[in-house]
Amino acid sequence: MQFELTSALIDDILFHMEDQSGIFVLDVREGMVVNTDDDIREFDDDDDDNNYDDSERYISLPEWDSSDGFRLMERFTATLRNALVREELSAALDRGRGVFRAFKNTLSRYPEIEKLWYAYKDREMKRSVVSWYNALRESWGLELIGEEPEDIAGLAQEDFRFRTAVDTDRAFAQELHKACLGEQSMHAAVSAGQDMSAECLFGADKWVFPGDMGFIVETAGGEFAGYICAARLPDKSLRICAIEVRLEYRGLGLGKALVAQLLEQAENEKIPCVSVDLPAGQEHFSRALLREDFKPCIQRFCRIISSKGSINI
Repeated sequence: MQFELTSALIDDILFHMEDQSGIFVLDVREGMVVNTDDDIREFDDDDDDNNYDDSERYISLPEWDSSDGFRLMERFTATLRNALVREELSAALDRGRGVFRAFKNTLSRYPEIEKLWYAYKDREMKRSVVSWYNALRESWGLELIGEEPEDIAGLAQEDFRFRTAVDTDRAFAQELHKACLGEQSMHAAVSAGQDMSAECLFGADKWVFPGDMGFIVETAGGEFAGYICAARLPDKSLRICAIEVRLEYRGLGLGKALVAQLLEQAENEKIPCVSVDLPAGQEHFSRALLREDFKPCIQRFCRIISSKGSINI
C-alpha cells in the first residue's frame, strides 16, 4: 500500500485538490490521481490481477474546499508588511460575495505581491500534502519525511535588479523622496506599524542623490522601486543618508537588500565604518541592521518647543 510522494505526484494532488468538477482519490498502485466516477471503473475492469481491494488501493486526497482557500488568503494577507496592499486585500476579503474574484483582481494590480501570493499558496498547500502523507506513513509504521522551508522574500527579490545609482536616476529618486516626506508629515509610518520604509534624512543636513555612494533597485520591467544613498564623512567613514522604497514594493526585503549592496561596496573600498540614524517609527528596521553587524552607538531625543520653532531632523 505504500507509495512514494514524488514532486510530480505532489503537483498532481495539488491540481485536483482545487478541482471541483469531481471527486478524486489517489490510486496507490498506479501512483496517480483518478476520478471516482470514471477512472476507477476503467482501471478495475481492465485489471485481471488486482491484489488490492478498493479500501487499500484508493486513498482520499487531503481535504480542501473554498473555506480552506479563504482562510489561506486571510493568513497571507495578515503576513504582509505592506499596509497599502494589506488593507486593500482585507477589504476584498470582507466584501462577502465575489470575494475570490475581488482578491485576485486586487493582487493583479501589484505583480510582485501577486508572485508572493502564488509562492505562499504553493508552499502552504504542499505542506498540507506532506502532513497528509506523514499521517499515512505514521499509520504504516514508517519514519516521517521532512519539509524544506522556502524564503519567500528571496523569491520576490529575484524579480528585481540592483545597480549603482547615477545622476539620471535623480528625478525618480526625488519623486519618491517627496512622497516619503508626505508620509512622514502625516505620521504614516507610526500608523502603518510594520511598514519597512526608512524615512530619509538619516542625520543629513539636506537630501542628496546619489551622494558619494548609492544604489537603486528596479523591477524586471525597469520601473524605479527604491534607492539607498550615503555620504563620506571627514573621518573617512560613510553615513547612510536615505533608504526609500516605493509604497507598493515594501515588505519584500528590498530595504535590507539595498543595505547589503552598499555594505558590500563599502567593504570593497575598505571603508572603516558605516553609520545610519533611524528616525522614530522605524525602530523595527534595527533588526535588519543588527543582522548586518551594525551596533547601536547613539540615542537622540528631541522635544518640540513650539509650533513656530519645530525642530526638523
